[in-house]
Amino acid sequence: MTSRIFAVVSVLALSAGVAQAQEGPKLSYNLGVASDYVFRGVSQTQEDPQLFGGVDLSAGKVYAGTWASNVDFGDKTDAEIDLYAGYKPTLGAASLDLGVIYYGYVGAPKGADYGNVEFKAAGSVPAGKGALGAAVFYSPDSFGAADEAVYYELNGSYPIAAKWSVSGAIGRQTYEGSGDYTTWNVGAAYALTDKLSLDLRYHDTDEHGFGKVYGARAVASLKAVF
Repeated sequence: MTSRIFAVVSVLALSAGVAQAQEGPKLSYNLGVASDYVFRGVSQTQEDPQLFGGVDLSAGKVYAGTWASNVDFGDKTDAEIDLYAGYKPTLGAASLDLGVIYYGYVGAPKGADYGNVEFKAAGSVPAGKGALGAAVFYSPDSFGAADEAVYYELNGSYPIAAKWSVSGAIGRQTYEGSGDYTTWNVGAAYALTDKLSLDLRYHDTDEHGFGKVYGARAVASLKAVF
C-alpha cells in the first residue's frame, strides 16, 4: 500500500511541476501553538500544549506539503509528521479538494502500526458571506490496530465582523469493527494581523467512556502564516 501511495504523490508532484511552468509555484509557511492538540475531537497530547508548523507548495490547482506537531500517546512517540498532496478543482460554485495524506510518527514503539494513509474528498460552496462544506476521509489501514476507517464531516464558517469569523463542524469517525464515535466543534477566530490569527474553540465527542482524551475541552490556538 505504501508504494502505491508514494506513486500517487509522485504523480501529483509531476503535475505540480507542469503547472509551475504555467503559473509559477507559491511557497508558504505556518507556525503555531495551542493549549491542546485535538484531532477529530480527541486529544493527541494527553491534554498538554501543542507546538506545530508546516510548509506548503502550490502551483495552480495542485498542492503538496508537510506538517509536524508534538504528540503524546502515553508511550515513546514524540512527534507526528504528515506528508500530503492534492488537487483543488472547481465545479460550478463548488470548490473541491481531492488529496492523499500520510500520517507518520517519530519514536513509535515497534509494531504499533501508527503510520497510516488517508484519501480525502472535500468540497465547499458559498453561503451568503460564509461557506458550507463536506468532506470524506478514507483509510484502508488506519491508526494502530484499527483496520479500514472512514471519517465524514459537515462544516461551515461565517464572517461576523471585519476581523472576526465563526465556524463549526460535526463529524462521524467509523472503523471496521468497533470504536465509532461522533465529534463536533464550534469556535471563533480573530485576525490579529494579516498573518497572525487567534482561534478559541470548544470540542466534544459522544464517547467520553473511551477515555479522558475523548472528553469535552476548550482549546486556544495562535497561528502565523507567512
